[in-house]
Amino acid sequence: MTASPSYFHYSFYFIAIASGFSAAVFIVNNFLIHLLGWPGLFATLAGMGLIDGDKGDAVTLTGLIQTSAFLAALALPAYMTFKAREGNGSFTDLLSHHEKRFSLYASYVISFAFWGVMFVGITDAVISFMRIEGMLESIFGKEIASDLGRSVWRGTFIHMPLLALAALIATRKRGISFIWLATLIVVAELLIVVARFIFSYEQAFMGDLVRFWYAALFLFASARTLVEEGHVRVDVVYANLSDAKKSIVNIAGAAILGMPLCWIILTRGMWEKTSVINGPLLNFETSQSGFGMYVKYLMAGFLIIFAFSMILQFASFIMTHLQRHLTISDDSAKTE
Repeated sequence: MTASPSYFHYSFYFIAIASGFSAAVFIVNNFLIHLLGWPGLFATLAGMGLIDGDKGDAVTLTGLIQTSAFLAALALPAYMTFKAREGNGSFTDLLSHHEKRFSLYASYVISFAFWGVMFVGITDAVISFMRIEGMLESIFGKEIASDLGRSVWRGTFIHMPLLALAALIATRKRGISFIWLATLIVVAELLIVVARFIFSYEQAFMGDLVRFWYAALFLFASARTLVEEGHVRVDVVYANLSDAKKSIVNIAGAAILGMPLCWIILTRGMWEKTSVINGPLLNFETSQSGFGMYVKYLMAGFLIIFAFSMILQFASFIMTHLQRHLTISDDSAKTE
């Protein structure tokens, strides 16, 4: 007797893949709507008369592309699940393959975010220091010095290219240790202490830099900690369960508790143009300190990185424990 995959395994396999694909489509779709003016899924469905809404909205090609992307985010996982059920190959091998792929995607997102906050943090801190000390005009000229004092210009022409560079570097450098980010925070804190108590010098951008990197450390490291199962557990019941039941708890917990929390963050934060994530990002929002760093809007974007990387890692986590559950069941069957 050999253990074989059941509807339980196939169902959670579908949930894991569909959630990862849908999250990517949702995030891209959000910026297509609010940056490029694309109509979006619901406006397109309303234009077709399929749901209540403004029937005056014409169905456009861009709207159909967005709608098709959402359908594909569900149809493709459904097809993959169907092929897995009908295929002759090992389902555990398939789980292992997709587990590694989703973990790789999460690693890329986190690596991109790490390099991005490092480049943007250092560069913006230097610009803020030069602006305070009146050095920008003599180096870059009056016009550029004035532009660097505007958050939209600095964000568009300084931060965005640095983030593009970070995305490129992340394709080659994914093995990021958060010890380096923690070290940067310690160095920034040390500079504050030295500047304040030895040179009696303190500016708003110095504290902004520490908060910027602190937020990145805690939010970006969450998915990495999940890989190593380093998050705090309440082991009142879990510790006494069998390995097979522990796998079921991990699968159900990730799918029923973990992923929905991430989806709440994404939907509540990005549902409208004025939502708590979209609002700061689209307006390049800055802190009230006039000569601080212009990175507050990026800290709102940290929530996207956190939620998306966690969804991807939860998907990988689910497939890891589906594989373990099948392996344990198979071993139990062989001993009978």
